[in-house]
Amino acid sequence: MDNTVRVSVVKLTEDSTTTLTQTVPDMLAVEEPLEIRLAHGDRIKNLAVTMRTPGHDADLALGFLFTEGIIVGAADIAAVAPIFVACSENRQNTILVTLKEGIVPNLGNADRNFYTTSSCGVCGKASIDAIRTVRNFVSGGPVQEIDPSFILGLPTRLAREQEVFAETGGLHAAALFDINGSLLLVREDVGRHNAVDKLIGAAMMQGRLPLADSVLLLSGRASFELVQKAAMAGIPVIAAVGAPSSLAVTLAEEFGTTLIGFLRNNRFNIYTGSHRVTMPVRENVEHENTYQG
Repeated sequence: MDNTVRVSVVKLTEDSTTTLTQTVPDMLAVEEPLEIRLAHGDRIKNLAVTMRTPGHDADLALGFLFTEGIIVGAADIAAVAPIFVACSENRQNTILVTLKEGIVPNLGNADRNFYTTSSCGVCGKASIDAIRTVRNFVSGGPVQEIDPSFILGLPTRLAREQEVFAETGGLHAAALFDINGSLLLVREDVGRHNAVDKLIGAAMMQGRLPLADSVLLLSGRASFELVQKAAMAGIPVIAAVGAPSSLAVTLAEEFGTTLIGFLRNNRFNIYTGSHRVTMPVRENVEHENTYQG
């Protein structure tokens, strides 16, 4: 399924003497709805609708089910398949996840009106307590110290992997690295939360969970929801190119997660869990939780 579309735009360029307009082609990232349906026993439940960039839809659906605490892991899954519906103009915008016989999903919070957008995460959740999920793994365990130079190099490495972003400039990305520096997985989407769900869904089906010795890199900001999703997968270190929210920092502290923000221009801030990063002594005098290179 195509994840980009070509359009014509009017481009305006102005300098000190002239203003030039011209019609030129441009590439946009596709955004379409995906309905996630869950089959268990003799029931099929329309569980969620998310606005996403087509591609890796199975990873997205499975990651969503896992990070929302609805399934325990890959062993719960019998099949994942796109299905066509009459109103979808022959687009595969509905996906059916079928659980194995005898598996009972945790649908205690599934009636909270799941509707996810590419900008705001999951809407319709009434309170902070409603969006907390029960973790299967602990992310606060020990991990070897990470050299700052490794962290500083992550955005450049991610940029080399963002194929659709290079064409459109309109996608978020999430990347998974091991603590030895190897790139494990990359996923892109118009939604930050979708990119992370795709990443975790793929890792789950590859048998990688828990991701206890890994670093999650986010191309944008770090929200409460993204910290929670990482914690569900047992990820101990999150690095974001953008800023974290106050609640993301609170949750990271609670979970024992190392949370890094503003990772760009050869600098970053460590908001929680600085013990996992090798810190130069000179930087610890006045800026205990900040590494500026």
